[in-house]
Amino acid sequence: MPETNLAAVRVLVLHGPNLNMLGMREPGVYGSQTLADVDGSIRAHANAIGAVIVDCLQSNQEGALMDAIHKTVLQGSADAIVLNPGAYTHYSHAIADAIRAVSDKIVVVEVHLSNVHAREEFRRHSVIAPAATGQIAGFGADSYLLGVSAAVAMVQKKRNPI
Repeated sequence: MPETNLAAVRVLVLHGPNLNMLGMREPGVYGSQTLADVDGSIRAHANAIGAVIVDCLQSNQEGALMDAIHKTVLQGSADAIVLNPGAYTHYSHAIADAIRAVSDKIVVVEVHLSNVHAREEFRRHSVIAPAATGQIAGFGADSYLLGVSAAVAMVQKKRNPI
């Protein structure tokens, strides 16, 4: 019988620009939960899955998000990233390149609260998606929970290929 790797899966959840304003910013689009509420739900979900360690970070600064992405590999701090790049989705080739620099070692799931494909034309294009493992959008704060579940499943699959 093959040996399974039971080490906890470490997930870094990155919230991009303006996500610190959740609950106040366009609640009809982004919901009424605050970022603290969302982070609490993510941690509870990770706890329910079991053997998942989650760190959450929000930054309005592109460079800070890139540094966090790089550290996952340089410092071995995470097995997966769940990233809501906010408006950087549409034009940050720097963040996309940072993801490409680590994507052969870790799983990266792009998430969005709103269904970006049902919104304005400019929001329908992601420069991040081609670099990421996958994308989840349109499920409100549950997009993060789905992203964590997908990231954990992908890491476990990599650790224990069938």
